[in-house]
Amino acid sequence: MQDMLVLIEPVIPALRRYARALLHNSTAADDLVQDSLERAISAWGQRRADGDVKSWLFTILHNLAMNSFTQARRRGEHISLEEADPSAFARDAPQENGLRHRELVNALAQLPDDQRSVILLVSVEGLSYAQTAKVLAVPVGTVMSRLSRGRERLATLLKADSGGQAAHRSAPHLRRVI
Repeated sequence: MQDMLVLIEPVIPALRRYARALLHNSTAADDLVQDSLERAISAWGQRRADGDVKSWLFTILHNLAMNSFTQARRRGEHISLEEADPSAFARDAPQENGLRHRELVNALAQLPDDQRSVILLVSVEGLSYAQTAKVLAVPVGTVMSRLSRGRERLATLLKADSGGQAAHRSAPHLRRVI
């Protein structure tokens, strides 16, 4: 135990400097050093006797810091409830959008190929009627006709999928490209 203290104690100031340089926060750096020392003491018997204690301690500290950075990135920024903007919490549930998307994809799959391709080229890809006509090698009037029939059929399919709940939920928006 005494030899452990003799080897670790002189390295602590350097560990604190490195931790402060990594974290830019003295309190968090001290916590990181504390965690590193706890891990080093608990794993003291596992270290190589011929290894350099200083580099071993720095490795432990560095790995703990990188793990905390990864966790912080995954979790996002921490904001207390008192400091949070209430509008940050006011957003639609992602499940609702996922259901709408799935309904739209299913309804598109039920359309005839000619109507589906026109809807996708005009409404999703943003091609003009003339560009769509050129891609499909059909007249512009045919594109307009297929688009109109396809949108009507799509609206009907989406209303049927919603099971009469169309009044409670707005249908997915298809933009109109002229």
